[in-house]
Amino acid sequence: MGEHIAVLVNPFAGKGRGRHVSESAAAHLRARGAEVRIYSGSSPAETFALAGTALAASPRVLVVIGGDGTLSGVLDAVLSTSVPVALVPAGTGNDLARALGIPRGEPAAAAELALTGVPRSVDVGEAVTPAGTRRFLTIAALGFDAKVSDRTNRLRWPHGALRYYLALVVELLRLRAMDFTLSIDSEPAASAPGTLIAVGSTSSYGGGMPVCAGAVPDDGLLDVVHVAPLGRMRLLRLFPLLLRGTHLERREVVHRRAKTVTVSAPDLVVYADGERLGETRSTISVLPGALTMMVPGGHA
Repeated sequence: MGEHIAVLVNPFAGKGRGRHVSESAAAHLRARGAEVRIYSGSSPAETFALAGTALAASPRVLVVIGGDGTLSGVLDAVLSTSVPVALVPAGTGNDLARALGIPRGEPAAAAELALTGVPRSVDVGEAVTPAGTRRFLTIAALGFDAKVSDRTNRLRWPHGALRYYLALVVELLRLRAMDFTLSIDSEPAASAPGTLIAVGSTSSYGGGMPVCAGAVPDDGLLDVVHVAPLGRMRLLRLFPLLLRGTHLERREVVHRRAKTVTVSAPDLVVYADGERLGETRSTISVLPGALTMMVPGGHA
């Protein structure tokens, strides 16, 4: 493996923060004496191709500057090599960085992990839908939360956080129980009506919402959270508990751990790492320890 560091940039991450963050990170690495080669993509397809080019040169570390979606978008290239990844958060949610203790809002400190971080093998999720197979890093959302994300992406107005809130209101007005069919590990498939199902290897999504509170990113298991059918007011009352990570104690919520989960529903939409993965049916499994990340020493 070479001595240079490859820096893969999504300049559009975090509403354009990626470009500024990349400049700070690269400047820090060069000031520390590292040879830095920068690869900047203008689209997901170009970023994926550049990841392959960067990895073919056998860098010491691949520094990925962007959000959870940026890294998950190049996982197929990264997992085929032994090159570790240092993530410099520049996205909207940055939930993987949160789970691994990677500094957020401090590009130089995050980039420093490429030089002095400790390797940690973390799990990767794999979701198979009729649209194909996609890998992800945080939580797959199936149900109300996925529909809010989908609605947000389809709205063209307003901009910023207001668009999410409008999508939330629209989906609350349209709220109804989903006719999930659920199978966990070797159990037979069974009817499991509910509001949402979340399947993940980290605790939070959406920028810190701990829907899978207590999930460990390297235990080789997926945390499965199933919320029973709820009316609008009961769902709104559950949200403060969700923000505090205390919702798992509620009788409407079932929390389990598994290696494989299959979920289907007539109107199912699957989202993970901010991206739409598919619809109707999904089998989600875990790839234990598949990705090596550079993290702060002593973080577990």
